[in-house]
Amino acid sequence: MALTVAFVGTGKKREEKSVKGYAMAYMHAEGYAALADVEMVAACDLVEENARAFADAWGIEATFEDYQEMLAQIEPDIVSICTWPHLHETMVVDCARAGTGLIYCEKPMADTIGGARRMVQICDEEGTMLCFNHQRRYGAPFRIAKEMLDDDQIGELQRIEWGGANIYDYGSHNFDMAQYFNDETPPSSVMAQVDYHTECLWFGAHNENACLALIEYENGVQGLVAAGDVQNAIGCHNRLIGSEGMIELGSHAEGAGALRVQRFGEGGWENVDTAGEGMHAQEYINRAIADSVHAFRDGGRSMMDAHNAIHGTEAIFACWESALQRARVDVPIESEDNALNAMVEAGALDPKPEAESE
Repeated sequence: MALTVAFVGTGKKREEKSVKGYAMAYMHAEGYAALADVEMVAACDLVEENARAFADAWGIEATFEDYQEMLAQIEPDIVSICTWPHLHETMVVDCARAGTGLIYCEKPMADTIGGARRMVQICDEEGTMLCFNHQRRYGAPFRIAKEMLDDDQIGELQRIEWGGANIYDYGSHNFDMAQYFNDETPPSSVMAQVDYHTECLWFGAHNENACLALIEYENGVQGLVAAGDVQNAIGCHNRLIGSEGMIELGSHAEGAGALRVQRFGEGGWENVDTAGEGMHAQEYINRAIADSVHAFRDGGRSMMDAHNAIHGTEAIFACWESALQRARVDVPIESEDNALNAMVEAGALDPKPEAESE
């Protein structure tokens, strides 16, 4: 019997994707459409024409403007949540309490660390599998890098470095990949500073203009983060530094492939074949959804599981908390809130509106 899937937040299909919309529901739907054991049955969006256009595109009959009404009438096995981060906590909790078996939610987890924790707790209490779309784990460059690391091709892992546009929205992928490469070892402490001079809203959420952070993990591995205006200090998406060499993913260096390795004492960098796969691909989402659905059906666990996602999320909010306290902080942090928002609201950070900076 096919599992039924419903969508919350279809958005509007966009040719030009931006920080106001990626129409992620369409990307999720492509993943479900590739599976023989699921049926997409309902779609919900506050804008009726968006829900109807999405439903027409995927052969879905039922559309709703109220997701709670959809949950009550359809009782789907799976719900994909593709809304902005500040809505995730409430929607996830409502779906879990309505009896949804699998929730596949867009990242970042929530707009507060307390919200992220509550989502995990309540889904556990309700017996709901909660997954987040950190799909890079299923890309060839990342998978091969992990295999090389596990095969001791660069010796013992000592430090993970990463750069990107920010630490929260785009950056959640890199924090998650650090968890993947470090065998899901939780972070133990964070020391960070941020700069936020120009308002930067991604999907309605504040993101700093620059961040430098040092993360300590429970196994002694370190994480070094340079995001936003200072991301070129890293010069790649991810760098794994071991006792006997280095691995880079998405290097900015001329001629570098998606994945390359340098073994100490054996010359320069060597590009590694990734079968044409790079840092991003729709196929990664397809694989992540397939793995989550099959884990749900078989009673297993997917790499997209919230129990993996929460550790990287704790580190992100700890970066902002460290900047607020101007001190190294232990993880998990005591705060339940969002320190970046708190600093903006208190005037400690006073970013100019984006329009004024143009």
